[in-house]
Amino acid sequence: MAANDSLRQLVERDQDHECDGFGTGRVCVRVVAVADLPTRFGAFRIVAFWNNRDGKEHVAIVHGDVVGAPEVPVRLHSECLTGDVMGSLRCDCRDQLQEGLLAIRREERGALLYLRQEGRGIGLINKIRAYALQEQGLDTVEANLALGFRDDERDYAVAAHMLHSLGIRSVRLITNNPEKIRQLDIHQVKVVGRIPHVIPPNDCNRFYLETKARRSGHYIDFLGNPHLVEQSDQVVVEGMPDPVANAS
Repeated sequence: MAANDSLRQLVERDQDHECDGFGTGRVCVRVVAVADLPTRFGAFRIVAFWNNRDGKEHVAIVHGDVVGAPEVPVRLHSECLTGDVMGSLRCDCRDQLQEGLLAIRREERGALLYLRQEGRGIGLINKIRAYALQEQGLDTVEANLALGFRDDERDYAVAAHMLHSLGIRSVRLITNNPEKIRQLDIHQVKVVGRIPHVIPPNDCNRFYLETKARRSGHYIDFLGNPHLVEQSDQVVVEGMPDPVANAS
C-alpha cells in the first residue's frame, strides 16, 4: 500500500474514534486530515489531529510510510513562536525544528510531531514573563518556578496517542531529553534507540542550553558541530543543492 493511501485511510478509520485516552488528562486524539506539505527541506505529508482535552491542534509531519513500521525515527517538537517563527536566538528551537525535519528526511521514513506546548507548557505570555525574569539573573528553571510552574509542564501523553494512531509502536527518538523517553515508555511506545539532537550554541542561548543540561538532565555535548546546514536557511528548489545530501 502506498504511503499516501495508508495515511488517508486513517482519516476514515478515525471518524468515530473515541477511547479512554492517555495520561492523567485522558487525552484522546483522532486523525482528521492529511495533505501534502512541500517545504524548503523537501516533500512531506502533514497529518492533523483533533484532541478532546483542550482543543489544541497538533500535527505530524511524515516522511515515507510510517504506518505499521517498526523503529521509526521520531522527533517530538514543542511549539515555540519566538524561535520557530521569529528566529529568536534565545533558544535553539528553530534549529531543532529544522534539523529534525532534515533528520527524518535522511531516513527511509520518519515523523516529526509538532505539539502545541508553548514555553515548555506554560504558554506564550508566561514564557515572555519568564524571559523578563531571566534578564534579572534567573535561569530557565528558576524563572518557571518563580512563576508558580514546574521546571517543565509538558505532557507527552498526546504525543504517545498520536504515535499509536499512526500505527507507530517503536521509535528511535531524536532527542536530548530523557523525560520524553520516560513518558513514551509509560504510554506503551517502545523507544528502541536515541538519536542525539545537539545544536551548536550561540552567544545568546549558551547559558539556556547549559541550564537544560545542568538542571534538567538533557544530554547535551557542547563540543558538537560548529555549524549545521539548516542554519544557512537554504530553500530547496529545482536546480539548487540538496541540503540533506550536503549534510552528510
